[in-house]
Amino acid sequence: MSLETLQITFKEDKEMGTDNIQKKRMTGSEAVMQSLIHEGVKMIFGYPGGAIMPIYDALYDYHSQLHHILTRHEQGALHAAQGYARATGDVGVCFVTSGPGATNAITGIADAQIDSTPLVVISGQVASPLLGTDAFQETDVVGISQPITKWNYQVKNVEEIPEAIARAFYIARSGRPGPVLIDITKDAQFAELDFEYKKVEKIRSYIPVTKTDEEKVAEAAQLINLAKKPLVLVGQGVILAEAEKDLMSLLEKTGMPAAWTLLGMSAMPTDHPLNVGMLGMHGNYGPNIKTNDADLIIALGMRFDDRVTGNVQKYATNAKVIHFEIDPAEINKIIYADVPVLGDIKESLPMLVEKVAANKHEAWVEEFRACDRIEDEKIIKNELYPTKEGLTMGEVVRRVTEQFNDEAILVTDVGQHQMMASRYFKFKHSRSVVTSGGLGTMGFGLPAALGAQLGQPDRAVCVFVGDGGFQMTIQELGTIWQTKAPVKIILLNNNFLGMVRQWQEMFFDKRYASTELINPDFQMITRGYGIACEKVEKREDLDGAIKRMAETDGPFLLEVVVEKEGNVLPMVPAGAAVNEIRLE
Repeated sequence: MSLETLQITFKEDKEMGTDNIQKKRMTGSEAVMQSLIHEGVKMIFGYPGGAIMPIYDALYDYHSQLHHILTRHEQGALHAAQGYARATGDVGVCFVTSGPGATNAITGIADAQIDSTPLVVISGQVASPLLGTDAFQETDVVGISQPITKWNYQVKNVEEIPEAIARAFYIARSGRPGPVLIDITKDAQFAELDFEYKKVEKIRSYIPVTKTDEEKVAEAAQLINLAKKPLVLVGQGVILAEAEKDLMSLLEKTGMPAAWTLLGMSAMPTDHPLNVGMLGMHGNYGPNIKTNDADLIIALGMRFDDRVTGNVQKYATNAKVIHFEIDPAEINKIIYADVPVLGDIKESLPMLVEKVAANKHEAWVEEFRACDRIEDEKIIKNELYPTKEGLTMGEVVRRVTEQFNDEAILVTDVGQHQMMASRYFKFKHSRSVVTSGGLGTMGFGLPAALGAQLGQPDRAVCVFVGDGGFQMTIQELGTIWQTKAPVKIILLNNNFLGMVRQWQEMFFDKRYASTELINPDFQMITRGYGIACEKVEKREDLDGAIKRMAETDGPFLLEVVVEKEGNVLPMVPAGAAVNEIRLE
């Protein structure tokens, strides 16, 4: 049964755990607080309003246990919770009010759904008697959010609050993670119940993880043992399952080269000898070209997104495909799998490691390195070590990652800077990347960086933003200032909507329609929020400014004016095959 059709039937379905706390009389709003505490929640992102005011009133008495972050917009709250969840592996939690508060959250919910980020969003709703009357700030958020949530439910009866929240956390974090929304009417928040909490351990008809078929693993191992040119594709599923060590065991035993998706970035160290780079439209030359030379593709926790495959009719034309995946819906959805291996990759990967033979593929790996040399000569050298006058995005990324010794968490907004940062930032540790993948949400970066920093206070967080996306959630500078989160913001300013302009240059005869920006004084705005900042326009000033940013205890915005018409290359044009990648 799909989660879209799964309904709560509390009286009929009691397949829950026995982790109880003593019954106590309390309001529905206090029951929300107690339920969150029981689920181990420590931080909530949100924005108050009329329909959720009883819950915020109850929160007032729990400030020592539940730390609430007041963002400046509900979309910012959702992205901050995403950043928190992605950096920590915990479920992100949000509070929003009804009507515009709930609809402002929709973009973040959709982003979390497509990128498999576990969230629990609790929205206030008008009182039950007003439902369906077009009351002030009434919106059918359950109906609106149904296609973009893993599960959602409206609570009108106070007695349902503990069980609804228990199920919400179980569904959000189990199997393939995702967002869940619980909409609670105002009268249910005010009403009283005898509170009792039972953590959910299973739900009838909901099977979040399929048991791994050992025969399929054996089939996969046989194909790997016979392959001459195998290529491993590493997706975010490896990170979500905390299977990074198992991945390294597989690669080092078999000698297979591995490339990674945008969300699979940091699953393996950048400098590992079997790491052959990023897949996809703006990925590295080698893994794109060699996809169609491979005789075996081993996909680990990735979904064959169109940005990875290009033209599916011309994708991996010489290869058999093994697909390790937790979500049955992803099997054969885009690319046919000769051997599908369903289940938790944390369980299936060790089984595979036991069954594969020790091997080396030195000549095959060298083919990727030959591609690296071509890409380095034609693109990377000029991007990272330019001799032209204007600053490039790539050289800024390189100098920032070097300043932080490749130890920082990278957060990005969406656009050219996102691709540049993904290509040139370097990593030593997993869970070091927070970016909007499937939805490509401009405005994601700044609030997501806040959430990542609050979730990982002992790590440096560097967020790269463009001058377009930055202005979509620029108000979250206020949240950063209020929390004093020491986020390092690198604004790459080219006075353009850069990625759209690049497409206009390459495919629309340089007809720059509505992409050039007249920007405000970002330095003045940043200082208005009490945040330290600096602007760099010349190459000789860059290193010193980056060093001063790194040494600043609190938040810092470094604005770097980069060349106006720089392009992100290589590029697989839309509709082209991956081996039709362009170097110029």
